[in-house]
Amino acid sequence: MPDLKENVYAVLLAGGSGTRLWPVSRKLYPKQLVKFIGKDSLVQSTIKRMSPVVDTERIKIVCGKEHFHETARHMAEIGVRSEGKIICEPCGRNTAPAILLAVLNILKSKQDSVLCVFPADHVIRDIESFHNKLNTAIRLADKGYIVTFGIKPNYPETGYGYVEGAGEIFDGASAIKRFVEKPDAETAEKYVKAGNFFWNSGMFVFMGSVMIEEFRKYQPELLEIMEDIILKDPITVDEYKRLPDISIDYAIMENTDKGVVLPSDFGWSDIGSWKSLYDFLPKDGDNNVIDGDVIAKDTKNCFIMGRDRLIATNHLNRIVVVETPDSVFVSDLDNSRDVKSIVNQLKGKGRKEYKKHNKVHHSWGSLTVLEHEDDIKVERLVIYPDSNLQFKVEKPALQHLIVIKGHVKITLNLETELLTRGESKIIFGNESVKIDNSGKEPACIIRVNISN
Repeated sequence: MPDLKENVYAVLLAGGSGTRLWPVSRKLYPKQLVKFIGKDSLVQSTIKRMSPVVDTERIKIVCGKEHFHETARHMAEIGVRSEGKIICEPCGRNTAPAILLAVLNILKSKQDSVLCVFPADHVIRDIESFHNKLNTAIRLADKGYIVTFGIKPNYPETGYGYVEGAGEIFDGASAIKRFVEKPDAETAEKYVKAGNFFWNSGMFVFMGSVMIEEFRKYQPELLEIMEDIILKDPITVDEYKRLPDISIDYAIMENTDKGVVLPSDFGWSDIGSWKSLYDFLPKDGDNNVIDGDVIAKDTKNCFIMGRDRLIATNHLNRIVVVETPDSVFVSDLDNSRDVKSIVNQLKGKGRKEYKKHNKVHHSWGSLTVLEHEDDIKVERLVIYPDSNLQFKVEKPALQHLIVIKGHVKITLNLETELLTRGESKIIFGNESVKIDNSGKEPACIIRVNISN
């Protein structure tokens, strides 16, 4: 068995936008960065549960370049250094290119390694059982198998794909007979009764060299293109778009003879909809999941989440209510996954709500739109310690900056001025501005933009 500290890496896939969890999850702030459960975001929880099986120094996260800085901040919050651990894709091309990119990245510095691939936005309830299965999967991978974790179904779920096992091979794992797409309710019932069908979790463990050979055998063109483009720094969008948009299941797992399914029952959920989040979370005495400032009168079997305002409900049953500063989603619980089609409508109409929140995160801090009406926009800027923001005020316009927390250094066309709480500065059009926060705490500024 490989040395756990030296030869085992965790690869966390942090792509996607989680549209079925809109309006909280959005393209620029996907669900892995959201704190749905407890004090940690989903990516933070995923990192934490790797330990002690995988050393946190050997964790790689594959994400979109637009999520790099916020992912790094989430890592820093839990004491994990991000340097050299985040692999950015210039655009999304599904799981096969993402996994291949990570494998090649790791093999550049290691002759060979066991890679444990997990989506960064799933949840697991029984961590001890998960660690036991992960150790088993590592032993299997060391023998040359490509392991997928098959979740034992406890009800006929139609929202997941399934893996059919074909008899035990070693350490409780079975050969993979086939992968099947999301079934209808009648077929799902048959799968549960059969006993050898498992939910396809999208989690894998394998030796890097073994996976490369399978790509060479079944996806040679994809491997050749990827080997070519990773030699370039940085990888451009146009180059990365040359890669096929294909999942690891289609590319490798449905073709390889090295695949095995490891039956697992550790309280897994992919949190793919508001209903699946409701099913996962503990309920109150009325079987509700409630988070935020909520008054629930005669309300049962509901999911209610408030982010900014008071929510009051009356005589509701099996309803989802999710509130954010700029949007409210209301649905019956069982059809709440249909929110994806609403997101597509918003995108088609060019509405910003599909893509970003009023609060947008940047490398330097965050910008929150407080009010936007006609020619006036009011924003709250939070600037991280040892960070700076640069921008230019265009003509004909002016900006009024008011410091409400901390102290900052403002540079206008090479002239510098220190401002502290309660002080302000008016900036006229055609001026270049740099705001520095050299303090140890975040600084907060209200910015009023006035256009003529």
